[in-house]
Amino acid sequence: MKLIIGLGNPGSEFAKTRHNIGFEVVDAISDTHHFPLDKLKFNAQFGKGKINGEDLVLVKPLTYMNLSGEAVAPLMKFYQIPVEDILVVYDDMDLPLGKIRLREKGSAGGHNGIKSLIQHLGTQEFKRIRIGIGRPNGREPVVDFVLKRFSKEDQPVVERSVEEAQKACEAWLTQPFLQVMNAFNG
Repeated sequence: MKLIIGLGNPGSEFAKTRHNIGFEVVDAISDTHHFPLDKLKFNAQFGKGKINGEDLVLVKPLTYMNLSGEAVAPLMKFYQIPVEDILVVYDDMDLPLGKIRLREKGSAGGHNGIKSLIQHLGTQEFKRIRIGIGRPNGREPVVDFVLKRFSKEDQPVVERSVEEAQKACEAWLTQPFLQVMNAFNG
């Protein structure tokens, strides 16, 4: 069984914001494969299903971004999912808008959701898909920038990046992650 975690913040006021792009990828996978995120437990909204013969749990932590690990660690324990079978999808300001980058492990790079996961899982050794959201212009505070919705002009680029991240998640279900990295980072 594998676990795909999309990071974001719960609530309609955060829907479609830059910080919630991980939630958008999980929603896209759920919609495409027709298994609802209909379970609420461990401060998470999640759904369990099967894609290409692989058992999968899709997760959206409801703890708010900075406490994501508080929801993920108990779910992993409950379903007995080892860290090598998790994939985390989240926003990254260090990548240009729409660019996706897959990594097998690494530091938090200043991302508080990833810091929380590292703290609660006790390791940096988990797979990630980072989705570029760009950087704020001028003096706009980072908090304001990440909690803002994408502009109408940016929407097509964002939609393509969500589709690419979804394809990468689905590829990981049947292929070694290194192979998926080579295909999608190329």
